Amino acid sequence: MGKTIKKELSTLLHPRYVKILKIEGRPIEHEVLRSVNVFFITYILLFTISFLIISLDKFDFITHFSAAASTFNNIGPGLGQVGPLSNFSEFSPLSKYVMMLNMLFGRMELFPMLLLLNPSTWRKS
Repeated sequence: MGKTIKKELSTLLHPRYVKILKIEGRPIEHEVLRSVNVFFITYILLFTISFLIISLDKFDFITHFSAAASTFNNIGPGLGQVGPLSNFSEFSPLSKYVMMLNMLFGRMELFPMLLLLNPSTWRKS
């Protein structure tokens, strides 16, 4: 990601500049860079949306953030009210549904789940 940002800044400063990114001495194709960027943006966007919905409940920032992170990444207990000695029972039903979707997104991968939830997937062509 850092190399991609550096390449784009160089391209903005020098429009005719051609830079081929390499990892371990092998060039990276543009499609691979695009796929990584799209995945990263999708991940951050879904995490932010779920965090904002979960934060509608009246807990502290650490509880909201770690609840979203622990369910989205399937990493076990969080911090604060969702720590190892607590549970998720005090969250609202909306937050629980969002956290259930987070668990599915984290376990099944982002793009297959987004395709599954997309209405055009279910339409007959």
